[in-house]
Amino acid sequence: MTVIQNIASHLSVKKAGIAGAGGLGSNVAAALVRSGLGHIVIADYDVVTEANLNRQFFFADQTGQRKVDALRENLLRINNLADVEAHACKVTPRNAGSLFGSCDVVIEAFDLAKEKKWFAEWMIAHFPFKPLIMGSGIAGYGSLETLRMQRSGNLYICGDQKETEQKLVPLLAPRVIMVAMMQADLALELLLKDKPLPEP
Repeated sequence: MTVIQNIASHLSVKKAGIAGAGGLGSNVAAALVRSGLGHIVIADYDVVTEANLNRQFFFADQTGQRKVDALRENLLRINNLADVEAHACKVTPRNAGSLFGSCDVVIEAFDLAKEKKWFAEWMIAHFPFKPLIMGSGIAGYGSLETLRMQRSGNLYICGDQKETEQKLVPLLAPRVIMVAMMQADLALELLLKDKPLPEP
């Protein structure tokens, strides 16, 4: 068994939850499924628009579809054996537990700061031992040295962690996807931390 096969075998029994299927969430999901993650829960109430195509893991012929349905279709094209649980709904304090309670790690991928705030507070209050990986500060381009990961207990925040006016600073594929890959890579690190060491 190769190293990659060994990692994929370990990840095949793991489950990640993603709250939001936009620029961060859709790209995190693609990276995790490509890496061999066996189970993924995605929740989002929005639909694919033409404006999403510059940074999100969707295609022009999917405009008008619900994001979770289009994303599930794309993920299964990567790995048709993946268990992709898609929920076309808004994540709220009422349903967050049923959506993500069984996940080994949860990735926050909301657009609005107020959504990020309540979700982080809710997760810390209800699942303090479950890793939560958030994204904050993904707009613009350049200044890659400002992207970082900050940790507080089981809360991780990836990005430049600056709030910007999107009308003045656009959301573009490179920076959005870089932060998504930071989130995905951190999720892999956490999911693989108990992986047995290979025999010498």
